[in-house]
Amino acid sequence: MGPELIIAPVGVALWLASFGLLRRLRQEGLQEERDPLLSSLSLIIPARNEAHNLPRLLESIRSQPHPPREILVVDDDSTDATAEVAARAGATVIPSRALPDGWRGKPWACHQGSEAATGDLLLFLDADCWFEPGGLAAVLRHHRGGALSVAPYHAVEKPYEELSAFFNVIMVTSTAPHGLFGQMLLVDRACYRQTGGHQQVKGRVLENLHLAGFYRQAGVPVASLPGRGMLSFRMYPEGLPSLVEGWTKGFASGAAETPRATVILVALWISGLMVAVISLLFSPWFSLLYLAFAAQFWLMLGRVGSFSPLTALLYPLPLAFYFAVFARSVTRSGREVTWKGREIRAD
Repeated sequence: MGPELIIAPVGVALWLASFGLLRRLRQEGLQEERDPLLSSLSLIIPARNEAHNLPRLLESIRSQPHPPREILVVDDDSTDATAEVAARAGATVIPSRALPDGWRGKPWACHQGSEAATGDLLLFLDADCWFEPGGLAAVLRHHRGGALSVAPYHAVEKPYEELSAFFNVIMVTSTAPHGLFGQMLLVDRACYRQTGGHQQVKGRVLENLHLAGFYRQAGVPVASLPGRGMLSFRMYPEGLPSLVEGWTKGFASGAAETPRATVILVALWISGLMVAVISLLFSPWFSLLYLAFAAQFWLMLGRVGSFSPLTALLYPLPLAFYFAVFARSVTRSGREVTWKGREIRAD
């Protein structure tokens, strides 16, 4: 009974500590019903070869009860029908100028969109997202000034997408409630200009992480939350190779920018998950500890995406995948990877 006397209290303690991550996945209450200021909103979509994604996003915008002031699609040197699809849907298309030295494609596209925008509020949104019914107004009601970011809810459709489970949970819990997600940024124009906008992060892969730091240094409020019921997306629908390459891109850099307290909390959670697996070797009674961690993981998954219960129950499989991709990201840090037809450094 020696090992069991150690494993049981350690496992329970780690399980209880992991509720600190679950609390980060809550949505704060909406502000009282008010004019969501959609007439002041410029929605900016940086798009590179997004002809397959834009129809869903633009239709979701058109179906909202009230439209934004304008929809700007910045065509980032696409080789498909991105510009034509956007124009047919009624968006204003901005052909991107040549990519200057020192800039990456997405910050450059966002910068050009901000220059063309006429609204007092700027909403930068990736083309693979879409709004749920009433979602746009709900996002604006969460905005209390400064910068707000919403993590899109992962609409899982294919089995291989279940492998993103740990990445999704760790991404959201490592960012909310005081960071910024890369898929969506809502910011007052005055605050955006005050901090230098995307010029400050022109050469960054994970520009959102660094933007949050600049905003905080300038005294601009920064907030973020999970977007279930407001904003959704598919992650890497092109297939498993795209999923692996996408998570590899800059993942080590993202871990390096995560606050130390969050890193410790995530490490404790993962340690607990591993302890629960190892404990099964000592006694069948430890299946209760394993199921407790699986149930906790299921609660987390339900707040970030439409994952299968089996993903939580068989969590060692997506956890092993997480470790493998994370190791790949570390070994490829500083090397060139291909993303959307461009070579970028994975740092």
